[in-house]
Amino acid sequence: MGKYFGTDGFRGMAGRELNAEHAFQIGRFLGWYYGPRQNRSDARIVIGKDTRRSSYMFENALAAGIAASGADAYLLHVTTTPCVSFITRTERFDCGVMISASHNPFYDNGIKLMNGDGEKMDDALQDELERYIDGEPATLPWAVRDAVGKTIDFYSGRNRYIGYLTSLATRSFENHKVGLDCANGSAWMIGRAVFDALGAKTYVINDAPDGVNINTGCGSTHIEGLRAYVRENKLDVGFAFDGDADRCLAVDERGEVVDGDKIMYICAKHFKDRGQLYSNTVVTTIMSNFGLYKALDRAGIAYEKTAVGDRYVYENMKANDHLIGGEQSGHIIFRKYAHTGDGLITAIMLMGVMIETQLPLSVLAAAVTSYPQVLKNVVVDDKDGTMNDPEVRKAVDDCTAALGDNGRVLLRKSGTEPVLRVMSEAGSDEVCEEMVDAIIAAMERSGHLIEVKK
Repeated sequence: MGKYFGTDGFRGMAGRELNAEHAFQIGRFLGWYYGPRQNRSDARIVIGKDTRRSSYMFENALAAGIAASGADAYLLHVTTTPCVSFITRTERFDCGVMISASHNPFYDNGIKLMNGDGEKMDDALQDELERYIDGEPATLPWAVRDAVGKTIDFYSGRNRYIGYLTSLATRSFENHKVGLDCANGSAWMIGRAVFDALGAKTYVINDAPDGVNINTGCGSTHIEGLRAYVRENKLDVGFAFDGDADRCLAVDERGEVVDGDKIMYICAKHFKDRGQLYSNTVVTTIMSNFGLYKALDRAGIAYEKTAVGDRYVYENMKANDHLIGGEQSGHIIFRKYAHTGDGLITAIMLMGVMIETQLPLSVLAAAVTSYPQVLKNVVVDDKDGTMNDPEVRKAVDDCTAALGDNGRVLLRKSGTEPVLRVMSEAGSDEVCEEMVDAIIAAMERSGHLIEVKK
């Protein structure tokens, strides 16, 4: 991760860590990099945004910077992150930009960059952009006369994306009552349009964005409302998206949450049964639940684990030609259909399994029994020193041996804080607590522990 750009873009409180000047500088750099730097006068960059109030400010600043460097900015306006990825790739844009802080509250925002294939931007280019933000070079050439770029409304791109989504369903959703929680975010129009077009009886909540209510008590991070809504209205299934709709969690007909791990299992098992899981592998992060791995073992499906972050999941999938991967949080990638997590594609795929098997979601999800999990964040004096301390390593090994095939422990570093995350999964909360506390006690004995965060 760089100074400004992490695994999911440049993110922070709008007007503080991320301001309009940053957005203008990013636009200036991208317009120059894809335009004059390559002796081109036809560079095209597409921009989408979510519904938070500051997204409009950043959209205008980005477009101004792009045009000032001699490239053209195409505005999709309010749309989803996967829509920007799809349009960048299929309409042959030089790069795509999404303005969103995903599941964060409205006062945060972010700028996500994608290459011409609709994938997350290469680190090397983002490093060069960061140097420019910090004043190297001190200036870039300004476009003059007819070299100044244009800003172009590109609403039609959203319609092409909606058409693409509806083409993915192999069966009608007719007679299925489907609930959508759009988080007052990017999916607020697209979600209903897609499910109505596919014939569902669509029930939508949290589809009235006002600039400050995105993710507020709703969506995939606050799924309680959708759970109650599904039960009260006797719906067949519910889907909850986050602010930019690149993640999706489901709710079964009983109102129980079906998380990303269970969704990956259901779809992978269905594809395998039909001979369509070509590599017979699911890609997860190290934070997926132990119960998922047990279920995959029973189904004869292999799995690979990556660092936390859908970026690392996608890189593994691309390198090894895997079809399904994702995170427990609902970032799920179906690489045959998208180059990023796409909440709407996830919902469409899961609907397809329900319809083809004629089974309710509760039955499909029952094959995965999630293990209890305890996670504690521990402030230490030195993250690497603590992880490599012999006493801490022995505690981790001892806990691993004690759990055997009935659980696991995990010790990993935070990417942004002087914190280690100590996690255990086992057959009961009590055993999880015992394992985590044993590792923390070893940190205390070794002198590295500062505090256990509340």
